[in-house]
Amino acid sequence: MVPMHTTSVSLLERLRLPQEEKAWERFVELYTPLLIYWARNAGLQTQDAVDLVQDVFVTLLQKLPEFRYDQSKSFRSWLRTIVMNKWRDGQRKVQRRPAAGEKGLSGVADKSGADAFWEREYREQLFRRALEIMKAEFEPATWQACWAVVVEGRSSRDVAKELGMTENAVYLAKFRVMRKLRREFEDMLD
Repeated sequence: MVPMHTTSVSLLERLRLPQEEKAWERFVELYTPLLIYWARNAGLQTQDAVDLVQDVFVTLLQKLPEFRYDQSKSFRSWLRTIVMNKWRDGQRKVQRRPAAGEKGLSGVADKSGADAFWEREYREQLFRRALEIMKAEFEPATWQACWAVVVEGRSSRDVAKELGMTENAVYLAKFRVMRKLRREFEDMLD
């Protein structure tokens, strides 16, 4: 499977260019569910979470043209900081601070076990979203063949028989999907 542990540097570079609408579309498609998930985990209702994510994207539109990726730092942490700051701004606007014990993003960065939680959630959300995006780009049988072999760990022979394909067609389906995944998401997640 693709090593999923850095944010796509090529995507970040393309986001810096004003004419790269496709890069922004890909970024929004990939990251919106994760950002909404983070906002919902902060205790926001769905519509408030969507509003917060829109504010985050406005900030990113302003900041990413000057953004320089530093491999020694985490894009995800920077992104989470933007989400946290927007959440805090929203809390200040309604003159409400989270009470002790209330679920929220404030203080998450200070808790030692929180980093592991955020890491796991980030990887799961982004990987799930990447798979959803990729699934739409392949014929159903191609996707099913790859999924059955790679994710479910089934033999190519069994998958070929079930899908009415040759074993070679299953191998080719797996190769095509995995090649596309590597190309699109080779350096995702940090």
